[in-house]
Amino acid sequence: MKICYNSIGIIRTPFKKIEGMPIQPGGSEGNRGTIELKEEYTGGLSDLDKFSHIFLIYHFHKSSGFKLSVIPFLDNKPHGLFATRAPKRPNPIGISVVRLLNIKGNILTVENVDMLDGTPLLDIKPFVSQFDIHEIDSNGWLSDIPGYKGTIKSDTRFK
Repeated sequence: MKICYNSIGIIRTPFKKIEGMPIQPGGSEGNRGTIELKEEYTGGLSDLDKFSHIFLIYHFHKSSGFKLSVIPFLDNKPHGLFATRAPKRPNPIGISVVRLLNIKGNILTVENVDMLDGTPLLDIKPFVSQFDIHEIDSNGWLSDIPGYKGTIKSDTRFK
């Protein structure tokens, strides 16, 4: 089954190249970006400014192809693709939680961006702690990574 999506806007960030980008929002603390929402979707922003954080769902527009086993940025051993957040995926869709700073018209200012400048935005959803924070039993293979504090940046492995 073929499924098609249309971009609802563009994410603007300080990251012009894949190399050296933060690999998760936690490693991008303080990095600001904007979302240029298409004008026809501005009415959908009503009440979003009451939320401190939002999910951005976007298309990895510089990613093509995929492998089912990858060596992720946080490890030097291969893992199954679906046990990672690697950008090369069968459906190159990314998701990040960012801090919403303000909304002016169709422009949203956000913080802790970890995506490439010009990334097509597919959707915005509010982050709701009662729904989105869960007690977990395991972080999988990431439990073996000591003290990741956002210091690891992307490189060329997923070009």
